[in-house]
Amino acid sequence: MRTSEADGCEARRPLPARLRPRRHRGYTFLPWLILGAGALSHLVQGGTPNPWLGGLHLLVFNTLYIAVVFRAFDELKRSSPSTLWLLGAMTAATYLVAVTYGGSWLMFFPLLSLACGTVLRGRRLAVVLTVLSASGAAIAAWEGNLWNAVSIGYGTYLSGLVTATLLSLSRMVVELQRTRQELARTAVERERLRFSRDLHDLLGHTLSLVVVKAEAARRLAPHDPEAAGAQMRDIEEVGRHALTEVREAVSGYREESLGAELDRARSLLAAAGVAMEVSREGPPLPLRVEALLCWVVREAATNVVRHSGASRCRFTVSADPEGTTRLHVTDDGRGRQEPGDAPGSGLAGLAGRIGSAGGRLRTGPGPEGRGFSVRAELPMFMEYAEYTASAGPGEGYRSTGETEGRTVAGS
Repeated sequence: MRTSEADGCEARRPLPARLRPRRHRGYTFLPWLILGAGALSHLVQGGTPNPWLGGLHLLVFNTLYIAVVFRAFDELKRSSPSTLWLLGAMTAATYLVAVTYGGSWLMFFPLLSLACGTVLRGRRLAVVLTVLSASGAAIAAWEGNLWNAVSIGYGTYLSGLVTATLLSLSRMVVELQRTRQELARTAVERERLRFSRDLHDLLGHTLSLVVVKAEAARRLAPHDPEAAGAQMRDIEEVGRHALTEVREAVSGYREESLGAELDRARSLLAAAGVAMEVSREGPPLPLRVEALLCWVVREAATNVVRHSGASRCRFTVSADPEGTTRLHVTDDGRGRQEPGDAPGSGLAGLAGRIGSAGGRLRTGPGPEGRGFSVRAELPMFMEYAEYTASAGPGEGYRSTGETEGRTVAGS
């Protein structure tokens, strides 16, 4: 678990500053006001009629430009009508100085286009840029400078287009980074879920066996010390096996033999006084299928010991020509939850594990309404990705399995 917690801290740790995507702010676009330096120089040198009016136009335009580009980086303000009104006022100021003064004042068209690129997107931006470019070029051509008309038209369209593209890409990179961090956190949570479920399934079965054998040893000790010693030796062996299983679960690697798991279930049931019958038909099963069926055997045997009060239990393993493997577990117990039995998560977790591999788990009353039944169905040839999702370290939890008529508490 320490490993998962460390991974969680790593997933939440922000990227180094040098690797973080650059997030633009309004200050990024202030240097572009240098495009208006020609108009300012023309004004200072006295080449502009009514210099006080020209200075007022320059001040109004720059103020509107700064207001628009700073509002563009606040999502609520960017889409608000007030921002569009500011753009409209900026457009009116641009056309006014362009028609009145011309010359270097036409450079306000690229600045207006840039401001539009910070606010508008999509088709609306394309229409606005087309109108601004055409009208800017037309005013420059009307002054008799065709080359300047081409420069103004091209520069106006390009400045708005490039600005909108860069800002869209920057936002996309930020969103991708957030998504990456969220996926990392999700992977950690899934790994914790897998690990906790593995420990529940492993230790629930093992501790049940230890308790049953310890009770048997306690009863036998006064009358048959040798038999009690045999039970204690079994407890020691079970403990060693449990340590090995826990280490394998921690490393994320477990390959179980179905036969070995059935033998352990037989030992558990025999210690609890339950006779076990096993029937196996069909070809040898793939290791991945056997590993999942081992979880079913373990959980079913544990539930029989804890809740059923049965005297007999039957495990049937079969595979049909269509490629479906089935494991059916039935007992002759009471088939209902006794007072004091707390509902558990064993069968629910098992249904998720089986379902994520494309199978199905069904539980309910046994044949003719007697006892209890657990039936698992799995495809013989599972896709490796599906099995990895159900049992691997980065487990996905796609619960397509089902539990029906659960009347006995899970382990």
